[in-house]
Amino acid sequence: MALTQNSFNSYAIDFGTSNTVITSLNSLTKETKIVSLNSLCQKLSGSPPLIPSLLYLQDATQNKALIGQEVLNAGLNSTNDARFFRNFKRGVGSEIQGFLPQIDDTEISFEAIGKLYLTKVIEQLRLERSDPIDSLVLTVPVDSFELYRLWLTDICRSLAVEQIRIIDEPTAAALGYGLTSQKTILVIDIGGGTADFSLVELETNLDNYQGLILKWGQKILGDNQAQKNRTAKVIAKVGKNLGGADIDNWLVNYFVDEQNLTPSSLLTRLVERLKIKLSTQDKATEVYFNDETLESFELSLDQETFAKVLRFYELFPQLDELMTKMLQSARRNGVEITNIDNVVLVGGTVKIPQIQDWVSGFFPVEKIKCDRPLTAVAEGALQIINEIEVKDFIYHSYGVRYWDRKNKRHNWHPLINNGQPYPMLHPVTLTLGASVVNQSCIELVIGEIGSEDIVTEVYFENNQLKTRSLNSEQKLVKPLNDSIEARTMATLDPPGYPGSDRIELQFQVDSQCYLRVSVKDLLTENMVLDSQILTKIK
Repeated sequence: MALTQNSFNSYAIDFGTSNTVITSLNSLTKETKIVSLNSLCQKLSGSPPLIPSLLYLQDATQNKALIGQEVLNAGLNSTNDARFFRNFKRGVGSEIQGFLPQIDDTEISFEAIGKLYLTKVIEQLRLERSDPIDSLVLTVPVDSFELYRLWLTDICRSLAVEQIRIIDEPTAAALGYGLTSQKTILVIDIGGGTADFSLVELETNLDNYQGLILKWGQKILGDNQAQKNRTAKVIAKVGKNLGGADIDNWLVNYFVDEQNLTPSSLLTRLVERLKIKLSTQDKATEVYFNDETLESFELSLDQETFAKVLRFYELFPQLDELMTKMLQSARRNGVEITNIDNVVLVGGTVKIPQIQDWVSGFFPVEKIKCDRPLTAVAEGALQIINEIEVKDFIYHSYGVRYWDRKNKRHNWHPLINNGQPYPMLHPVTLTLGASVVNQSCIELVIGEIGSEDIVTEVYFENNQLKTRSLNSEQKLVKPLNDSIEARTMATLDPPGYPGSDRIELQFQVDSQCYLRVSVKDLLTENMVLDSQILTKIK
């Protein structure tokens, strides 16, 4: 029986470093609505319902935890307890420096904490809405790797969500601002953990695009009658690990130096409050008093001092570099800065007056919009179910690992370059032969190559897992299949001999931006692998 879109309950989740936002789609009116989960959302006057991206691990062996507003209600966000986690999104897929902490004799990772958080969010959504979640759209940062995307989809798959789509956060934000078609929109998305810029061109699609629902990367019957009347074409995009969490850390360092305070979760919470207050005030003060220990201190911060901190840590040179890359990429695609119709600001960090002043240094004030910075991503994400086709391109390159004899280390030979549209229409073919007599298998390691020489370091300090961005001499590469089983592309039966090609590999990036591989044994003509996602080869 064919599935119809009207029978689907569709949701979008914008999982952010600081906050998480959920939206639902009315299948009849095609309108989106922000979902408020009573027990998890923070309800502040004049603010949309946000779920704080916080988790307190009560029992690691039983996956028992408090999340979101539950953590705030219990006052657990001020503790230095190793069971309290914040900013854990930044660490998903990153290498841990040193050792993993143990809680209840269980090793703890960012992936496990993030999975527990999202699982509980989705479980609570099901509980309060009482309807099944048939279709779910997830948003990801521009610079996210395939491993992060697959981690997200596997979480939803384990919860039996029928369909899943993924869209870049700034692209979703461009759709979420509800601007009319025929517009070229620059999205400046600076959240808690990332700064993403995306130039999106909205246009009317006259070709009656036939949409297809995706289920774990494979086409299934349904939704193929839906007419995609508009297209969102991504012209250029750049991103890096830089956001509000970094600014909080800079402010903590400032007060540690100025007032000889000790870094703590409490201090982080207080400086975050100061930062938020300075979005609307010239000066802000936070006072802390512990009625048990009689400990007290006062933190004060004005706009001038705040600006000095931002300059000291070179926030604006980093943003300048992103803007330069964005405008250069746009120019290569025929778009000049004067062609940009609107600039939309997204993410809590864009509320900082100094950042808004920085943006206005590039664009006229009348072009800049900042009326839905916290919800545009989640609201726009559902538009890809509605009537919009997204045309995007590969942000990271893919390469084959080889031994670099000159430098005596592994290096990467380009396989698929970034900038290509996906899904790819034509695969990249690679043929390999045996290198020794009686070779029983052929191994190959494929990696996803980062766009810049920045790595996210994850470390353990003061009973807390923390993250920071570091410069690197080499681009960050995430191997997709670097395990004994996964790197074996083909078992040769009969064994291989040097002198002739033995296997043919075809690589292709699908509509969800996953790299897939098909492998054919040229001697036996057997298909060893058929359109297999690299990160799922076992």
